[in-house]
Amino acid sequence: MINVCDINVMKPLLAEHGFHFSKAKGQNFLIAPWVPQSIAEEAGVDDTAGVLEIGPGIGPLTQQLCLRANKVCAVELDNRLKPILDRTVGEFDNLEIIWNDVLKLDVPALVKEKFGGLRPMACANLPYYITSPILSALLEAECFDSVTVMVQKEVAQRIAAQPGSADYSAFTVFCQYYAEPELLFDVPAHCFLPQPKVTSAVIQLKVRKERTWDILDQDIFFRTVKASFAMRRKKLSNGLASGFPELGKSGAAEVIAAAGFPENVRGETLSIPEFARIANEIVKYKQR
Repeated sequence: MINVCDINVMKPLLAEHGFHFSKAKGQNFLIAPWVPQSIAEEAGVDDTAGVLEIGPGIGPLTQQLCLRANKVCAVELDNRLKPILDRTVGEFDNLEIIWNDVLKLDVPALVKEKFGGLRPMACANLPYYITSPILSALLEAECFDSVTVMVQKEVAQRIAAQPGSADYSAFTVFCQYYAEPELLFDVPAHCFLPQPKVTSAVIQLKVRKERTWDILDQDIFFRTVKASFAMRRKKLSNGLASGFPELGKSGAAEVIAAAGFPENVRGETLSIPEFARIANEIVKYKQR
């Protein structure tokens, strides 16, 4: 197996195929072998697992996943990597590479087709510029046991943040609605070529088997969350009145009171069950 994390192996391999890093595609390749090994191990990949990998690059994580999983499907957008991946992961008969944009795929259908009878997982070293859309798509697919990704450290902290903290955001609530996050480890910038300007972190999202809060309308719930953080420094009533013009200031105040909160409550302090209470009161208000 080629050690693609060895810079003395990687550089000649890339040069041989005339490959140049694409800034537009956010390409930073790992040159520290402990990182893909740790991701595969801490993700809990074993022979009961079917793993969807997003953006294999030149294959360092792909190799580690293939050594452990029953089956790996890697989705790669950059066709220039074909001859390189043939060399680095071509030996694995439990690997299938799909040359496409994951955001254009029907992920639940793909998982059902490729991983029948296996424990479906997703793993990825996500390009920073497209972290949120891909992570959102993987969680909304609702077909994985867990999603383990390497992202910019500040994004990982945001995903795992607690209500009331500076990192807590609408994206936090979105991710924690679908899954329970756990920060696994940091990855310093010197582990990559070219070196990014930020530290990365690996986070695992264990997808919730059931949601213990009662939500009458999921769309209204997420609209409520978005409206609450749109005016983060102001009272929740301002955000709700702006995000739900049909409520107006008086309707927003009425909804907050009906949900059992003080009139000066701020959205950034609310937990998911508390957002659910507000959203459910908005649904009732609109049904009058």
